[in-house]
Amino acid sequence: MRIEPGDLDAPDVQDLIREHLDDMFATSPPESVHALSDEGLRHPDVTFFTVRDDDGALLGCGAIKRLGAGAAELKTMRTVHAARGQGVGAAMLAHLLGVARERGAASVHLETGSMEYFAAARRLYARHGFVETGPFAGYAPDPLSTFMRLDLALSAS
Repeated sequence: MRIEPGDLDAPDVQDLIREHLDDMFATSPPESVHALSDEGLRHPDVTFFTVRDDDGALLGCGAIKRLGAGAAELKTMRTVHAARGQGVGAAMLAHLLGVARERGAASVHLETGSMEYFAAARRLYARHGFVETGPFAGYAPDPLSTFMRLDLALSAS
C-alpha cells in the first residue's frame, strides 16, 4: 500500500467520492450529512490523500482539514468494498494523524454517524485513542452524529 496526495480529478477517485456521498445520503437525512463534496475537498484548508496498492488500484481515501487553534478534523475516510478489513482505514488514519502532528495540531476531531452502519468506523477510531466528545467547529448537536476527539499530546505516535 502507498499513501499519496490524491488526484481529485482521477476517475476512480471521483467514483469513490460519489459512492461515499451516495451512501451518506442513503443512510442519513440531508441535515445530518457532513461529508465533503469534491468542491469541499478542494478547499485550501483540506488535504486529500489516496491509498493505492502496488499496481495502482485505488483502495481508499481520507482527508484532513485545518481547524485553527491547533486542531484538525478528519474527513472523507473511505475504503473500497473489496479492500475492507485489510487495514486500509487504519493505514490512512495513521497517515492523517502523522500529518496532523507534522502541522503542529494538538488535537484531531471527527464527526461520524451514530447509527449501526457507522459502528466499524467508530471502533476503528476508538482503537486509535479517539474518545466521544461534544460538537466542535460549528457542528450542532445531532442524535445521528457521534463526535470524537484525539489529544495528540496524550496519544502514541
